[in-house]
Amino acid sequence: MTDGFDFGIGTLYPFLGKSDEDKRIMINSIGPLWDGNEVWLITAGGVTFAAFPTVYAVMFSSLYSALMLILFALILRGVSFEFRGKVDDPRWRKVWDTCIFIGSFTPALLFGVAFANIFKGIPIDHNGVYHGTLFTLLNPYGLLGGVLFVMLFLVHGALWLAIKTEGDLHDRAASVANKLWSVLLGVVVIFLVASRFSTRLYDNYVAHPAFFLVILITVFALLGTKFFLAKKAFFKAWFASALTIVGSTFFGIVGLYPNLFPSSINPRFSLTAHNASSSPLTLKIMLIVVTIFIPIVIGYQIWAYTLFKGKVTKEDLAYEEAY
Repeated sequence: MTDGFDFGIGTLYPFLGKSDEDKRIMINSIGPLWDGNEVWLITAGGVTFAAFPTVYAVMFSSLYSALMLILFALILRGVSFEFRGKVDDPRWRKVWDTCIFIGSFTPALLFGVAFANIFKGIPIDHNGVYHGTLFTLLNPYGLLGGVLFVMLFLVHGALWLAIKTEGDLHDRAASVANKLWSVLLGVVVIFLVASRFSTRLYDNYVAHPAFFLVILITVFALLGTKFFLAKKAFFKAWFASALTIVGSTFFGIVGLYPNLFPSSINPRFSLTAHNASSSPLTLKIMLIVVTIFIPIVIGYQIWAYTLFKGKVTKEDLAYEEAY
């Protein structure tokens, strides 16, 4: 929900950035926020290690190649933001502009591939040993999940640009968001249908029909994105897009439970919330820490977003702190 829109902006960067000024405005629209957004990724890894150490161990060995590619892409992207303006040379900037695109598109795609494969099941045995390669993950359903994540983030990023920019760049961002939404709708429908045949996610929904509310909320959020786009209420559209991403995530979580890392070899080899968790004392301590500190972090992020809620203008590029 947070890092998604700056992945989207980075992916749209070479297509919407018609001039160096446009590109700088695009970077500065996420400049105060992108690194804070990525902290949630680090936190997710740390929390997984503390709460479900077995899942952490198996996941980071099974998906090692994909996760390393994501890590290298994130490093490349962060460096690119800082380096592109250090030398006043078009060729220098072009190199780092390409790196920004690669460093944004690659994680968006691979996160989708990774999550779709988790939904589908990973070929792990009773010892948690992965029987496959990086190319095993690049199956049709996995790639479809990658396309879904990319489309979600592209719409999310285009909406953020529409909020944060003005003039011609604003108009192009709003137009792109409208066009991409139609593609996203098609991908969502295909993914939901494919999930019926490639996964067992719907088993929990059939057993507990009330869970279908998660899918309904997500669908209404997706339709709400288009509705608010038509009304030119871009922040409301962005919020609906954020809710769509959250709902898409919970679609998988609800369908997987109690599995955390299902095995496609044999369901008995799956890692669940029960057989892979830390001790009850560890989980209680974590619950206390989370209850106290997560609201503080969320409050800080709300403050940061409020502080930088204004549009990025040409005048802002003159500041020394600007990218």
